[in-house]
Amino acid sequence: MSLLEAERIKLFTTRSPWWCGLLAIALPVGLTALIATQAGGPGSAEFDASATQLLTGLGRSVVMVMAALSITSEYRFGTIRATFQAVPNRTSALLAKTAVTAVPAALIGAVVGFGSWAVFRLIHPDPALALDSAADWRAVAGQPLVFAITAVLSLGVGILIRQTAGAVAVLLVYSLLVEGLVGLIPKIGDDIQHWMPFFAADRFIGVQADAPGLQELPLGPWGYLAYFAAIAVAVLAAGILSAGRRDA
Repeated sequence: MSLLEAERIKLFTTRSPWWCGLLAIALPVGLTALIATQAGGPGSAEFDASATQLLTGLGRSVVMVMAALSITSEYRFGTIRATFQAVPNRTSALLAKTAVTAVPAALIGAVVGFGSWAVFRLIHPDPALALDSAADWRAVAGQPLVFAITAVLSLGVGILIRQTAGAVAVLLVYSLLVEGLVGLIPKIGDDIQHWMPFFAADRFIGVQADAPGLQELPLGPWGYLAYFAAIAVAVLAAGILSAGRRDA
């Protein structure tokens, strides 16, 4: 418990997590409200709960930055050395940091998921937006799981790279650009894309589930969540192993 308390103090006594948390909520919820004001015109498509979650990826991107900063800033200012001196078991220290980072990420995900759904339904009342099915609940209430796993993955990348600019660049370029471009590779692009981690996260949520090419996938929603979690755990494990073998 003392490890968790120490990591909590280190995380929340700086301004960046608070600003990141606020931005991670304001961006997707605010832009979802803007989209809702334009929805429902003549000839417009029908909406369901998953349609209210289209912009949650923006919040996840900010959570990536928050999680990466939580560890790279320690390497930047040298406070990680004091942590490892106080806690010689580096694995325990890093797992405590992981837990303290993942919990607020999950809370942010809950606010983003339910906030985006609520604001869309408030502006654009429609019976189709009610949470009537398991898929609807998964789209909204599944956001905390996706945000928490995203934070774990990002923390692992931060431990491996150590530098804030490098870690943030890798995470954002990969999630926002690389995964989308992979699908453009002739013949095999779609097959590769079906195994990308953030593609898996979106399939669990059910974003654009009716889009062409997304009807026959190798895994179901919960299978994709397990796959996304396995990748996050593997990256974190690689980071912890690297931290144990390299000088702080």
